[in-house]
Amino acid sequence: MNILIVDDEEMQRTMLRQFLEKQGYRVFTAADGGEALGVFMEYPVELVLLDHRMPDMNGDELLARLKEINPATRAVMITAYGAVDTAVRVMRLGADHFFEKPIDLQELLAVVTRIEEEVVVAGEAEEVAETIDRQKLPVRLIGESPSMQQVLSVVHRVAPAPWTVLIAGETGTGKELIARLIHLLSPRKAEPFIELNCAAIPENLFESELFGHEKGAFTGAAARRRGVFELAHGGTLFLDEVAELPLTVQAKLLRALQEKTVIRVGGEKGIPVDVRIIAATNRDLRTMVSEGAFREDLYFRLNVIEVELPPLRRRKEDIPLLVDFFLKRYGHSRVSFDSRAMGRLLKYNYPGNIRELEHIIQRTITLARRRIIVEGDLPEEIRGYRGRSGEGGLSEQLAEFERKLLLEALEKHGWVQTRAAESLGISERVLRYKMEKAGIRKPR
Repeated sequence: MNILIVDDEEMQRTMLRQFLEKQGYRVFTAADGGEALGVFMEYPVELVLLDHRMPDMNGDELLARLKEINPATRAVMITAYGAVDTAVRVMRLGADHFFEKPIDLQELLAVVTRIEEEVVVAGEAEEVAETIDRQKLPVRLIGESPSMQQVLSVVHRVAPAPWTVLIAGETGTGKELIARLIHLLSPRKAEPFIELNCAAIPENLFESELFGHEKGAFTGAAARRRGVFELAHGGTLFLDEVAELPLTVQAKLLRALQEKTVIRVGGEKGIPVDVRIIAATNRDLRTMVSEGAFREDLYFRLNVIEVELPPLRRRKEDIPLLVDFFLKRYGHSRVSFDSRAMGRLLKYNYPGNIRELEHIIQRTITLARRRIIVEGDLPEEIRGYRGRSGEGGLSEQLAEFERKLLLEALEKHGWVQTRAAESLGISERVLRYKMEKAGIRKPR
């Protein structure tokens, strides 16, 4: 990552430059705002560490100028004149953090490392989005939240690899969409993508669906039939709701994955198959393994790489984007929600996730009598929601409550983490850990 240090004190510039260069970063320096702008225009700077008080222009002005040039630029403000109002002001301008002199170098390194990770994730997510647009792929992913950026970053790295992928997420979070995207971004994209919903297959037909059958193998088998493994040869086989596989079938699936061959029901000859497996589940397979309901060896075979999709209640900042998408999809691009109606949509917890939001939009635009949808046009479950429904288990409800407290503290203190941590009675390090765990990131 390229870092620009802007400070009128030469000793401070040198100390920070030497420290960050030892960590492997490429570092540029500038003694004032004018010089900083010149360096910024010439080199691809991703992070700026800037002093707040300088002779030609202060840090506020320089930060505003830099953000005008490149809004994606990350910034950390440093000053010897720390004050709450100053911190709040620079954070609102778009700074990611605020340090007072003398700087704790290890704390600085922790912040720089976090920002670097976020820059990498954002870059990979943007590359996936650009690939979708450039290649005109038949999928659309809506979301700019940190949790969805993380998902796209993982997809970016997983797609070219040959390994089995397990997609975990609640019903309605878009597991099939992610599976199709992994396939379309993989070297197998020109080959078949075959889906099998394991929850929709009668137990006595599982083996035939997976491996096929020979003519006369059982009553009703009037002709030879290929299973999904053969149909997906060279491509990707998506096993949706894989937790619904009966134990007897799990053993045969494991053997097929290990030997890369299948035997049709009623057949004797092994048939080589070359497929990449992507499995999905809305259940906790680890718990099922401990309860004896899912084979441990199959679980480890499927869970080479796990992609966990966040529920909609954990990525509510994406709801306005999703609403716009659904309005355009259903030919109502001129329809809009007023602020109170959108506020109601943002408060609701969506146990059915994106699928439920889509159905809510469908109902609302069908029954609404005006182009601007108001609170009264929304379904009763949205209008009457007061956060008492308690979706999820106790641990999930507690996590959601803690996330709400963190957001309230950060917003109250202008996203100054030191002040927010003080108000919550925790250390800044603990706050950062909890923010990362909850997928909270300062809005841009």
